[in-house]
Amino acid sequence: MKVSEIMETRVVAAKANATCTSLAQKMLSGFLSGLPVTDDEGRVIGVVTEFDILKVLRNGANLSKTARDIMSDQPICLDANQSVEEAIELMTRHHIMRIPVVSHGKLVGIVSRTDVLRAFVKEEFQVFEANEDLES
Repeated sequence: MKVSEIMETRVVAAKANATCTSLAQKMLSGFLSGLPVTDDEGRVIGVVTEFDILKVLRNGANLSKTARDIMSDQPICLDANQSVEEAIELMTRHHIMRIPVVSHGKLVGIVSRTDVLRAFVKEEFQVFEANEDLES
């Protein structure tokens, strides 16, 4: 199975000049723990995570620092044609939750541990809701 078959194709990416404040707000509003950082052509130039922002706070710096200042500038990315097994290997070896996916050098998706698990696990539960029209 290829990464392109399970990845999310709607990806929020930060610009390099995004401040820590705006990065944190986007992460909180989107329930994200990290964001790829892209240049104007859509190439992934870094990744910024909640941990990066926490380090800024720990070091007493203000949140006006930018993504460029705090991002990991050698991001781990996957090509859309790589296998899910390769994604699992990178996630487990580097202890990362999500990996940007690129095609021809440009961001096309993101694959998370949840996406990987969903691809391999069959649903064994059902959800039932009582109908409001039921008589007592």
